[in-house]
Amino acid sequence: MPDDDAAAARAAEEEESAFSHPAVDPDSTAAYGDHPDQLIDFYAPRTEPVPRGPAPLVVVLHGGAWRAPYDRRHISPFADFLAQRGFAVASVEYRRGSAIPAQGGSAVAGRWPETFDDVAAALDALPALVREALPQADPRRMVITGHSAGGHLALWVAARHLLPADAPWRIARPAPLRGVVALAPIADFEVADKLDVCAGAARQLLGGEEKFAERRPYADPSLLLPTGIATTLVQGRTDLVVPQAVAESYADAAAKSGEVVGLTLLEDVGHFPLIDPAADACAVVAEEIAQLAW
Repeated sequence: MPDDDAAAARAAEEEESAFSHPAVDPDSTAAYGDHPDQLIDFYAPRTEPVPRGPAPLVVVLHGGAWRAPYDRRHISPFADFLAQRGFAVASVEYRRGSAIPAQGGSAVAGRWPETFDDVAAALDALPALVREALPQADPRRMVITGHSAGGHLALWVAARHLLPADAPWRIARPAPLRGVVALAPIADFEVADKLDVCAGAARQLLGGEEKFAERRPYADPSLLLPTGIATTLVQGRTDLVVPQAVAESYADAAAKSGEVVGLTLLEDVGHFPLIDPAADACAVVAEEIAQLAW
């Protein structure tokens, strides 16, 4: 079998494994708005955190190229995996693109501005919701993580204080985060667009060709640096969905801004093992989160 065929077969096996786990129901769910997608699932820590005391809070943002077919249910085994490790977990849902396929057959990626409206609103509402739903959580030890498109959103949340002055999502000071762990994030829209990541998802998210350049300063994490918030990227070297070059470009942009961003590259790991509880890579992710949470 040619190398390209072998890589594609391995990637398919990794995806199948990640999606083979049954969805895990949360302990509770709360709404942060009136739209059916404006929900947060909460998972209480299943074990005593180490060191002991209130559990760090991990905010999870799911991926799926900001497209409607992929919701938070597919990442619920990962959220439960973190809860089994002693973390309190808040898994955020948000509005994604239309479920109606565009020309070419793929569902449209994201909604402008609703996807960003929702993620900003969810994080703003989270402290009050956590006090009610997860009293054992310590919101002062909050780490945000996200996979793929969710990794983009996690980096964007950490950069809201750097948004242009007219951005409705801008906040006056950095978000109260201990850190960000972005998993195979779509972290640089220019590079992602050149590589046609997820069939042009970044360009679709911003409204297409005519809006891409205009809206990038409001949405592209590589243009919103330095954040001043500890950030680690975890990336599989054999990722065919969001290639390593995207994470490396973001890390380079951070370095040019004077900020050091951690980049953990995992050998023989593709896109989906990062959120697959059966994969060794998932344990690496949990450890990276713990390093920032404590």
